[in-house]
Amino acid sequence: MLRAPGFWLPGGGGLTPLLLSPVSAIYARATARRVSRPGWAAPVPVICCGNVTAGGAGKTTVALDLLARLSRRGIATHALLRGYGGSAKGPLRVDPARHECRTVGDEALLLASVAPTWVGADRAATARLAIEDGAGALVLDDGLQNPTLQKTLALLVIDGTFGFGNGRVIPAGPLREPVSAAAARAHAAVLIGEDETGAQHLLPPTLPLLRARLVPGPGAAALARRPVFAFAGIGNPRKFFDTLSEAGAIVVGRQTFADHYPYDDDDMRHILAEAERLAALPVTTRKDIVRVPARFRDEIAVADVGLAWEEEDALEALLAPLFPPHQAEIFSPPDTAHCTA
Repeated sequence: MLRAPGFWLPGGGGLTPLLLSPVSAIYARATARRVSRPGWAAPVPVICCGNVTAGGAGKTTVALDLLARLSRRGIATHALLRGYGGSAKGPLRVDPARHECRTVGDEALLLASVAPTWVGADRAATARLAIEDGAGALVLDDGLQNPTLQKTLALLVIDGTFGFGNGRVIPAGPLREPVSAAAARAHAAVLIGEDETGAQHLLPPTLPLLRARLVPGPGAAALARRPVFAFAGIGNPRKFFDTLSEAGAIVVGRQTFADHYPYDDDDMRHILAEAERLAALPVTTRKDIVRVPARFRDEIAVADVGLAWEEEDALEALLAPLFPPHQAEIFSPPDTAHCTA
């Protein structure tokens, strides 16, 4: 839950990444060996929303969109993830009424609000239980570098504002593996937002590129013309702040925390006091609110976001072949262009 070092950012350089490059080479080789292992081939389609950078890139937002999209078509779709930030090793089906963030992680609770969700370090073992429980399709939130489960469709999700950072592998940079290695296992890339770093030029020209953007959901739209104090502990808080502005909210103050930050009582008292000082409404993301102590949640507004696809037909073309021909009729364009997160 530590903040990424500054030299990981796009354009970051200097002596430190150079000194760390030998360790990065070892890390990359270890990852290459791990992902080369054969995984279990599930009897249902497995869609992976992964990335190549450490931290947030929009994977959960894409996963939420796919879960809602497939569920609208009558497909019993379950979500799978490791449950980062939670203590449960799994396999475990998430029960939002019983499990807390510290047990299953914030992303698991968010996904479980829209679809049956499982956490487990062993994706194959977790997938088997989900299928036994009736899953007709699986959506993985992360897992592109996890080889235990074969992917029917692997999506490489890219944050347009961050791209691939300084382009170096951990610890010299934010990459879990070289971009070329991840792209070679992906069936398509998903670029969220404007490509501010030129990330698309590092992808193979043969890799399909889908473009999407974050749009305000109903909760965010309700904040139009209201002064707000925004706080977030996500991979790229800037996206949240930009979405609030797009929704018409007046952001009079903001505070950022490390990704997956576990808020405590002192944090919340400080946030509420700052919001009161600014005569503003405190607001955060759906992913953050589950990490806020329960007794403070009623005092915090939640701004949701949706995902709008530039070319929805291209996404549908990737999804349609994953299911038997007798289910083809369910792949008509959905009624809504995005789902909220």
